Amino acid sequence: MVALVHTTAGKLHLKLLSRLRNTLHSPLRCGIFQGYGSTTTGKLASHGFASMAAMSSFPPQRYHYFLVLDFEATCDKPQIHPQEIIEFPILKLNGRTMEIESTFHMYVQPVVHPQLTPFCTELTGIIQAMVDGQPSLQQVLERVDEWMAKEGLLDPSVKSIFVTCGDWDLKVMLPGQCQYLGLPVADYFKQWINLKKAYSFAMGSWPKNGLLDMNKGLNLQHIGRPHSGIDDCKNIANIMKTLAHRGFIFKQTSKPF
Repeated sequence: MVALVHTTAGKLHLKLLSRLRNTLHSPLRCGIFQGYGSTTTGKLASHGFASMAAMSSFPPQRYHYFLVLDFEATCDKPQIHPQEIIEFPILKLNGRTMEIESTFHMYVQPVVHPQLTPFCTELTGIIQAMVDGQPSLQQVLERVDEWMAKEGLLDPSVKSIFVTCGDWDLKVMLPGQCQYLGLPVADYFKQWINLKKAYSFAMGSWPKNGLLDMNKGLNLQHIGRPHSGIDDCKNIANIMKTLAHRGFIFKQTSKPF
């Protein structure tokens, strides 16, 4: 009986080793996570074979908190210049649990083009009454800093990083508007994770249509309305949680300013 158990266990062990070798040598999946996160865990996760530890909890991330951000700005066809931020949402995502712990969400009064265009309202769902009488960008940035301090995010021992769907928000939009208005850009806005790049490392394909493609690739339901800043943040957070659940380790994608 003991010999039979040992034989059976040995056969199962060989089968598992064979499957693992096939997974690791699969040309479709090998290398997807290389140079970004945990190579072995990443390959298994992309194949749907996350470890039991990753299934019950999340692998250690490099950051204590992820700050998910997605601006909406004044717009039209043809595009107006300068564009101005009109929605400023941030979700504070716990790097250990990947759950949302706190939310910052404000609408912003545009000053150069104070009247929203019909195109802008149709795209974003933001109507004129939602921005009229709201704080200026300078005032909102001051409140962001207050929120960051209250949440303990300015503590040097706390590692946090912003996450955006693309580089536009923090590479183009915020620094461009701040330059136009003569406002400083806080250092914490100068490094971020581009979720599109992270997703492409994890899944091996570029999400041409942004959040829609990422949700589809991960079999996730889209949350809320496309081009709503706060809803886009919720989708980004959900995608991050799903990738982390599969063993993916996020790291900064932006280059130093």
